[in-house]
Parts: sequence; structure tokens; C-alpha cells
Amino acid sequence: MIRRTEIILYVEDQRASAGFYRALLRGDPVLDVPGMTEFRLSEGVKLGLMPSAGVARLLGPAVPDPGLGQGIPRCELYLIVDDAAAEFDHATGVGATPVSPPRLRDWGDRAAYVSDPDCHIVAFAETPAAN
Repeated sequence: MIRRTEIILYVEDQRASAGFYRALLRGDPVLDVPGMTEFRLSEGVKLGLMPSAGVARLLGPAVPDPGLGQGIPRCELYLIVDDAAAEFDHATGVGATPVSPPRLRDWGDRAAYVSDPDCHIVAFAETPAAN
């Protein structure tokens, strides 16, 4: 049984990414130490930021060095929000790169996409009300 979820993004510059996510999420991290910054996204869900160099040392040669993937999208953080357009505007205002403005998607959500300083994709989505 899963008790909680921690999503960890591998980042090039932990300080810069922490500053970006502090502004994006409008809050301070719950943990901020060398090698890991964590933000609480909701009850039981945290977003972690770990330097790529540390991940490479931790995982060793069994996997490619995460630093080799810089500049390409490597994951998507899909956030359900009340107002996708407002979050998209806020995100681009704090330095996110716009990828796709808010619009109705094939799966029924109205979603907008940006990328963070490490090219991770962040989506802001409004889900339709349940019938």
C-alpha cells in the first residue's frame, strides 16, 4: 500500500530551481538542505528537487547520467488547479517558458503547459465537474 508520494525532479542547479518553484508554488519548501529541496503539493504529496550530479553518484553507472538529458523534456508534472489560465500567466510571470496556452484537450481537461528551468514540463489543468 502506498502511504505517500514523493516526486523528485533531477535539476542542474538546486538553488535556482528551488527559487523558481518557490515562486511558482507560492510557498516555501518544507525541506531545503544541500542535495534536496522539497515542497508539499497536497496532503501526502511532495515535490523534490535533487541535483543531477548527486543523482549520478547515487545511482552509479547502472543508468545514464541524468545530466546528459538537459534541455529536453524528461517528465511532466500535471497539476489540477481551479484556473489554468491564471496559473499559466503566473508561471510565465515567474520565469517559466510557455509551451502551450490553456485550451480544451482531447481528454476533456482545459490544460496549459510551461517548462521549468530544466525543461521539465508543468501542466495546469482544470477538470470538468463530475456529472
